[in-house]
Amino acid sequence: MPELDVVVVGAGLAGLSAARKLVAAGKTVRVLEARDRVGGRTFGGFLSNGVPVELGGQWVGPGQDVALELIAELGLETFPTYDTGAATTVVDGAVLRYTDASFGLPQENLAEIYRVWGELEALAASVPIAAPWQAPEAADLDRQTFDAWLSANTADSVALRFFRLVVPTLFCAETPELSLLHFLFYIRAGNGLASLLAVTGGAQELRVVGGTHRISERMAEDLGDRVQLGAVVRTIAATDDGVAVGFEDAEASTGDAVTARRVIVAIPPTLAGRIRYLPPLPAARDALTQQFPAGSVIKFHVGYPTPFWRSNGLSGLVTSLDDAFNLVMDNSPPDAACGVLVGFIDGAHARAAAELPKEQRHKLVVDTLVKYFGSAAAEPFDIVEQDWSAEEFTRGCYGGRLAAGALTQFGKALAEPVGPVHWAGAETAQEWSGYMDGAIRSGRRAADEILAVG
Repeated sequence: MPELDVVVVGAGLAGLSAARKLVAAGKTVRVLEARDRVGGRTFGGFLSNGVPVELGGQWVGPGQDVALELIAELGLETFPTYDTGAATTVVDGAVLRYTDASFGLPQENLAEIYRVWGELEALAASVPIAAPWQAPEAADLDRQTFDAWLSANTADSVALRFFRLVVPTLFCAETPELSLLHFLFYIRAGNGLASLLAVTGGAQELRVVGGTHRISERMAEDLGDRVQLGAVVRTIAATDDGVAVGFEDAEASTGDAVTARRVIVAIPPTLAGRIRYLPPLPAARDALTQQFPAGSVIKFHVGYPTPFWRSNGLSGLVTSLDDAFNLVMDNSPPDAACGVLVGFIDGAHARAAAELPKEQRHKLVVDTLVKYFGSAAAEPFDIVEQDWSAEEFTRGCYGGRLAAGALTQFGKALAEPVGPVHWAGAETAQEWSGYMDGAIRSGRRAADEILAVG
């Protein structure tokens, strides 16, 4: 007889949510996590003054009801992302301030941006989130990259640059690397493009006191010794009664195995494809994992004695169409004990920046912040960076992307169980795909699949 009812691979939000639901239903469960910590793509760090910062996923907002309810259930608190004052857009060397919906751009460019935006929303409305490959024009939408569609639908150079920044902002990839259909599905799953991009009223509205990694830590505390850290899963083999999950100690590389009736693989698709399955996975599922790479992003927290930009009437939000360090937000602690700017180098810029010495990357960041905020930004007391592509057990963030043609060919295999093997993770979610809320939903969905078969 198998030792357990279920083994869960991965102790991120998806895996822990699945385990929690299964345990509540009376199932015996073990969670195997390769890292020496829980949380997956949420990860906490500190500035040199002891102020906590989020090195991974960090924001929640309206419509992300599952995440918000879980945060409250676990006794954690949220606070609003600072969003008072003028935001900034940088284009063609001009640093433009704005407090309305104009992005600070000239009216003729803005009108074209909103026209294209409306066309995207209309196309997204036709994509069913439960099965995007069944959209009325799915084959046509999927054979195009988002960049090809953009080039065919506008000649406005500023509008092109605007949307070519949106994709790195959301996927940490470039517009030629992403299927139009996948982009439209993402818009639909996230309650619209405005919701995905906005701070107040959008997906960046709230932060968790102490950091979002505390969500996973609280769930892991409840699960106790059911969570095993430093366990790198290498094989999942079918048995007469279920599965045998083989793993190694992350430090000693000594092998072990555990048997269970079923397994939930709750890690990003690109990592799920590196496990050896016996017998091999169906061709469609294997092909999916080969075509679902993670994005490229380096996240930076830059600490200052005070949030000086606030006294200058600025919210801290910057979007640049010119620069590699092109998205910045106020990430100061709720008591404003110091000032913190969080920003990202993503997509192709991240791949180039990763090749630079750390000192050179930090100089690039500070020089760019001086451009945005003036000389007061020249002397931070600390810079903390996190390159997610360099993480062995992540290999990129924020999530995965599908290139042209992949979603219609292989999308059905993303969440469909293969015998006793079930799949979870933010990429497998129908609602809020790629977000923490989606990860939690996916784990609960995988648990429900198992509970439904007894």
